[in-house]
Amino acid sequence: MERARRHASRALLRRLLAAAAPSPTTSSPATSARGISTLSPAAPAGRQQRRPPRPPPHQHAQGRAVSVSALQPSDTFPRRHNSATPAEQAAMASVCGFDGLDALIDVTVPAAIRSPPMRFSGRFDAGFTESQMLDHMQRLASMNKAYKSFIGTGYYGTHVPGVVLRNLMENPAWYTQYTPYQAEIAQGRLESLLNYQTMVADLTGLPMSNASLLDEATAAAEAMAMCNGILRGKKKTFLIASNCHPQTIDVCRTRADGFDIRVVVADAKDFDYGGGDVCGVLVQYPGTEGEVLDYAQFVKDAHAHGVKVVMATDLLALTTLRPPGEIGADIAVGSTQRFGVPMGYGGPHAAFLATSQEYKRLMPGRIIGVSVDSTGKPALRMAMQTREQHIRRDKATSNICTAQVPLGAAHSTHPPAHQIA
Repeated sequence: MERARRHASRALLRRLLAAAAPSPTTSSPATSARGISTLSPAAPAGRQQRRPPRPPPHQHAQGRAVSVSALQPSDTFPRRHNSATPAEQAAMASVCGFDGLDALIDVTVPAAIRSPPMRFSGRFDAGFTESQMLDHMQRLASMNKAYKSFIGTGYYGTHVPGVVLRNLMENPAWYTQYTPYQAEIAQGRLESLLNYQTMVADLTGLPMSNASLLDEATAAAEAMAMCNGILRGKKKTFLIASNCHPQTIDVCRTRADGFDIRVVVADAKDFDYGGGDVCGVLVQYPGTEGEVLDYAQFVKDAHAHGVKVVMATDLLALTTLRPPGEIGADIAVGSTQRFGVPMGYGGPHAAFLATSQEYKRLMPGRIIGVSVDSTGKPALRMAMQTREQHIRRDKATSNICTAQVPLGAAHSTHPPAHQIA
């Protein structure tokens, strides 16, 4: 073993000395004599050993070309978000008989409707990369001054549970989805929306709820349209209490123009039903300034005159207050923003509309129902969607197609998250 180790060491030393020896074309015999002697026998006289030429120090024998574009930032918007590469775009354009994408656009989009190219000075020409944009947004955010909000009017500071934020609101499997038309692949989202409906129905005390609307103001306007539809448009006055949120009053006024409904804003105790032309009333519970009024007698008086009562309410307040269904309200609307969704500069926030079974065919939005699949097992589906896009326009209950499915799912998971905690 020791003998084999010595032979291996000698062979390694010979290779090292051979690689370190100077080239015979540039070294003299005197210089060679000053080198370290080897253990191998000397070469015969008149015979030179051939050694491969050595490359200059700190240089590679073969170089590799590097393009300037390869040194540019790789987190640009087109590269991160456009799936087709320029070569693939050119190939697709050639299949259509064009030299490139620009040539295809030239014959597709008329020049008369094309705007001139926009030019900006300085660094805005190239646009920010993703990392540059994040730095820019962080710099702008650092300039903000955070104050305590006293805006009220239905907007509150909330705490988003970490499990809801991480697994739902920041999960693209949730926030990139659209309406769950294909029930076969949307059972999870349908279940969360069914939980949303159940939560709203339980807190409002009304048996029917839809699977979210755009926001509280448009939900109140939809309820106003329901009151008009319930009475078949025979009464054209809608009363709104002055303690309702200002944005709700404004949206109802705008929406009423399309239905030729006259909106009257007054104190709830001053409502006058003597004209016999009132189709519904809207009250806020609690009021926009936080007051809590007892509407039991008010509802009885309205019903005695054949007037429907819409109550805009707050679900978190209903955990301690008497629910609208027990008071006798016909329709309850509101926002679920307080269930774990930040103010977000005013939205979006999922809204709700709950009513009785009697008016289910006049409800806007979507309703999730429990059914059975082809094997007889329980399954969920969109049981009702009386929107303009799905049925005849004159039979539709609403032309507002926007709902808040991801936020509705977030709202429905907020109470269980607190209950588990």
